[in-house]
Amino acid sequence: METLSVTRPAVLAAAPITVMLPVVNLARARQFYEQALGLHPVGQKADGKFEYRCGPDHGTVLALFPKPNGTPADHTALSFQVRHIDEAIAELQAHGVQFEDYDLPGLKTVNHVCVLGSEKAAWFRDPEGNYLCLHEDVD
Repeated sequence: METLSVTRPAVLAAAPITVMLPVVNLARARQFYEQALGLHPVGQKADGKFEYRCGPDHGTVLALFPKPNGTPADHTALSFQVRHIDEAIAELQAHGVQFEDYDLPGLKTVNHVCVLGSEKAAWFRDPEGNYLCLHEDVD
């Protein structure tokens, strides 16, 4: 990828990222993210959202925020990069996660996995209807 020689702001380049997901039922969502996905809870914040630390250095934050009339996105809300997608699928299925299967033009899964160029991907939904993904780079 070519780097532009234009002066650009640096304030966000090293800023930690928080992913915000709307949930209708926080207790149900917490049970899924903690029990089925095994995420590390940080705790509830004063504004009502509940946070998890993710990633190899726990530098990414996933925040579930209660939204009574929330509508889940009809696209992938977040994707977890894994080293071995088949092993990750098997482990999550053992904890009750149900993966989606597709047979669409340009998007077909085999054993829940779709090859998309240089990556493999598999999708599932949380109890709130948010689409989540596993992806593995296959360079």
